[in-house]
Amino acid sequence: MDKSSETNRTDGAKSSFSGTKILVLVSLVAVVSVSYWQLGSRLSLESITDQNRLLQQYKQQHPLFVYAIATLIYVMVTGLSLPGAAVMTLFYGWYLGLVPGFLIVSFASTAGASLAFLVSRYLFRDAIRNQFAAHADRFHESLEKEGPFFLFTLRLVPAIPFFVINAVMGLTPIKLKTFWWVSQLGMLPGTLVYIYAGSSVPSLEALAENGIYAAFSASQMARILAALVLLGIFPLFARYLLARLLPKKTKGQE
Repeated sequence: MDKSSETNRTDGAKSSFSGTKILVLVSLVAVVSVSYWQLGSRLSLESITDQNRLLQQYKQQHPLFVYAIATLIYVMVTGLSLPGAAVMTLFYGWYLGLVPGFLIVSFASTAGASLAFLVSRYLFRDAIRNQFAAHADRFHESLEKEGPFFLFTLRLVPAIPFFVINAVMGLTPIKLKTFWWVSQLGMLPGTLVYIYAGSSVPSLEALAENGIYAAFSASQMARILAALVLLGIFPLFARYLLARLLPKKTKGQE
């Protein structure tokens, strides 16, 4: 009798938790759908270009409000893995300036990544594991061998899309605090490159017409990619040297 009651309570708790997940999912989809329907066309670069002068005036009059809204939008875009983050980063560099744009994108991108991490861990764990089973196993093994350094390398050299990293990391035992600060550091170089490029865009019209090519010429993109690859290889090279030197040092002391 007691076992039956306990089983019923357990089943009821699972059913309640599943119901909560469904409710959160439906609410999330509804918010995103309504926001995109209401604001999607207004947030396009073409529409923003038409309001260029008004936007500049509004930023001068209400800078803190503009920074807050810019942060919220970026968190939503990255947290929900919506397209357009790269062009949005360039736009922030142009509109907000180098230092404010860099600070906002740096923290907002990490907050968005952490949001996707939490959604993966607590809401869609099974679905994401089924979708990215191969990545999940490899991430888990690499984290056991290399620790947070593995995530740091992924952030420096984005060979795997960011939304996949965020989602699959939610399946691993890594702590949210560790995920946050490692992601923050790892994404700094890429963020700085894009914000700097955006701040040097000659006009918003050029950015709207040509996208990232308004900020990067072919030669600039090649140099930037080479620099990012070297930046990603350096930690691996340093780790290799330490692994080679430390055992020798220990052996000599013995």
